[in-house]
Amino acid sequence: MTQSIMVSLVLLSLSAAPALAAEQDPQTGFIIAPGWDTVRNNCIACHSANLVTQNSGSREHWLSLIRWMQDTQGLWSFDDKTENTILSYLSTHYGPKEDARRPALRADQLPENPYRKKQT
Repeated sequence: MTQSIMVSLVLLSLSAAPALAAEQDPQTGFIIAPGWDTVRNNCIACHSANLVTQNSGSREHWLSLIRWMQDTQGLWSFDDKTENTILSYLSTHYGPKEDARRPALRADQLPENPYRKKQT
């Protein structure tokens, strides 16, 4: 009896797992959610979708990247609604990752920089 309950629970968990995963666009890998098509239409016009999906950050981070691309890479200006849609999508689905990076090393933990001039 216990074994059949365990088998049922395992089968139930396996069948439910795909339903819990976010649906992704097979061409870009973008998570399909409100705003994904706006991001697709504007971002991959110039670069790979992987450049988006491998990154993460806050709304402010994504805004700074957009401004950098507009200032230096020829990205066009967005109307307020489009920019808000893009920022909401990116910060929601590609937001900051809390466990993705180690904390910065303290200065006393850094190796000696061989190119730094020694002060005499």
